[in-house]
Amino acid sequence: MTVEDVLSPPARTLEPHDPFIESIVDPDADPAGGPHAAGLEEERADASSRASLSTSAAARGAALRPVVAVLKQPTLVASILVLALVTLWALVPSWFTAWDPIVGVPQDRLLPPSPEHLFGTDNLGRDLYARVVYGSATSLAATSVAVVVGLAVGSLFGLLAGFLRGIVDDAIMRFMDVLLAIPSLLLSLALITALGFGTLNVAIAVGLASIASFSRVMRAEVLQIATAVYVEAAHVSGVRWHTVLRRHVLPNASGPVVALAALEFGVMVLAISSLSFLGFGAPPPTPEWGSLVAGGRDYLAVAWWLTTFPGLVIVAVVLSANRISRALERNGGVR
Repeated sequence: MTVEDVLSPPARTLEPHDPFIESIVDPDADPAGGPHAAGLEEERADASSRASLSTSAAARGAALRPVVAVLKQPTLVASILVLALVTLWALVPSWFTAWDPIVGVPQDRLLPPSPEHLFGTDNLGRDLYARVVYGSATSLAATSVAVVVGLAVGSLFGLLAGFLRGIVDDAIMRFMDVLLAIPSLLLSLALITALGFGTLNVAIAVGLASIASFSRVMRAEVLQIATAVYVEAAHVSGVRWHTVLRRHVLPNASGPVVALAALEFGVMVLAISSLSFLGFGAPPPTPEWGSLVAGGRDYLAVAWWLTTFPGLVIVAVVLSANRISRALERNGGVR
C-alpha cells in the first residue's frame, strides 16, 4: 500500500438505488432495504387509503346535505310529494284509475264518495276521480306552457333592459308598467278575445299577462350582476357583449327568476282554472280542473263532492307550488 492510497481512499461507488443513499435522503429508510422499509410503505398506503376514504365520505356528505335539509321540513316534503303525484297523474293516468273519464254509467249518476268511486260520480255517471286524474294532463300542460311563455319573454325583456340600459331600458320598463297597471285576469281575457278560445290560447294569454313580473325581477338581477368585477374584466378583455350576456350575466341572474317561476306556476294554475271555469278552456267533455268545478256548481245542494274535490286538488297544487317557491327563494334560487 502506498502513501497515496492511505491519503486518498477509493471513493464509494453509488448505485442508482443504493440503500446507503436512500438512508441519507430518507432517515426513516432502512439502508439494507429490509422489513422496516416494507412496513413504512404499508403505513403510507394505509394513510393514502384513509385520506381517500375521508375525501369520498366528505363528498357524499356534501351531496346529501341538501336532501337532509329538505327532510327536516315536513311541509316542503309534503309539497314535493303533492306535485310529484299530480305530475304522475298527468303522465300515466291509467296507473291510478281504471275508469273511463268520458263514458259514464247512467244508473251510477250522482253517487257519493265510496271505495269504488273515491270522489263520487257526476250527473252522467262518470267517475269524478278519473276525470280529475285525466284532467291534470290538460291543466298542467296549459300551466307549463304559460310558465315557459312568461319566463322566456319576460326574462328576455328584463335581460335587455338591465344590460343595455339607456333608452332601451326606459322603453321596455314603461311598457311593463302599462302591463302591471292592468289586472292580469282582465289582460288574459283581452288576449283570449284576440287569440280565440281553447286551452293553448288560454295558456299563451296567461303567460303573456305575466311577463311584467319576470321582466322586473330579471332586470333587477342583471343591474346588480353587470357591475360585478368578473363582468367588467370580461368587457376590458375585449369579450363581445352578447358573449358576456350569455356566459356571465344570464347564468348568475337566473336563480331568483326560477324561484319566481315556481311561484307563478301556482298562480297560473289558479288563473287557467278560473278561465276554464268561465268556459274559455277545453270544450266538453274534455276534463279540466276548472271546468269540473264549473260543472258541479248546479248540483251543490245534492252533490257537494262535484266541486269540493276538484277545488281541493287546485288548492293543494297552488299551496305546494308556493311552498317550494319560498324554499327556493330562501336558498337564493337555483344557481
